[in-house]
Amino acid sequence: MSEATQQEATPSLANKAGAALVGSLVGAVLVLGATLSVRGMVSGAADRMKHPEAVKKELAVAVADDTEAPYCTPAFKTVLQRVLNACGLVGSESRRGCQPADVKTFASISDEDFNALFTPLKDRGAVLMFDDGKDDLDPDGRKLLEEKWLDRKGARYFFVVARASKKGNVDMNRALSHRRANSVMLDLANAFHDPDLDKQVGLLWLGNEFAQLGKDWCEWPTSREKKSCSPEAINRSAFVSWVDCRL
Repeated sequence: MSEATQQEATPSLANKAGAALVGSLVGAVLVLGATLSVRGMVSGAADRMKHPEAVKKELAVAVADDTEAPYCTPAFKTVLQRVLNACGLVGSESRRGCQPADVKTFASISDEDFNALFTPLKDRGAVLMFDDGKDDLDPDGRKLLEEKWLDRKGARYFFVVARASKKGNVDMNRALSHRRANSVMLDLANAFHDPDLDKQVGLLWLGNEFAQLGKDWCEWPTSREKKSCSPEAINRSAFVSWVDCRL
């Protein structure tokens, strides 16, 4: 073999020897890793056997994190789903909102059942009050609205249900309640600049022709707790609340 051939062969043999050594080291590391992993699992199992109460606590926390609010019954979810579909909150790229005809026709729900849908939300919701014939929120109304919005707790949908009192004609009050719903939406947009607002907020404007509130709703958190409350006053309002149910 010539001197040049020997010089070419020598690096080749060295490379093969180096590759074999690296392969052996990688194999040893993999075996060691597998051994340590098995030992870790065995050790973890032994710890769980020695401390079963700790395991129960971990499971309890995991279950609690995945638990819905007590009011999220199958019946409640059924009605909620109908309202969401009717108002364009699901299966739609943009917010459409809901007026009385939508709720009655598409959601197929009575006045009583509609109000019953929101009754369990007393601790989550609030009633924002408006002046007679007005659609702008006062400072107390904006403050309460922002507090409720920030109290999300992982919920997906935020409802705004605006109404008007029996004073005045149907068309005027339907338009007034629509402006009140939009006023709440505008205040949320100005306060939080959330790009997903349209996908989270469901606007419903019911005028004075559907699901009027009774005097018992005066006991809910309102933006004018220091003022007298009557059925007429409680319906010059927008009810707001997150809904914690998963659909």
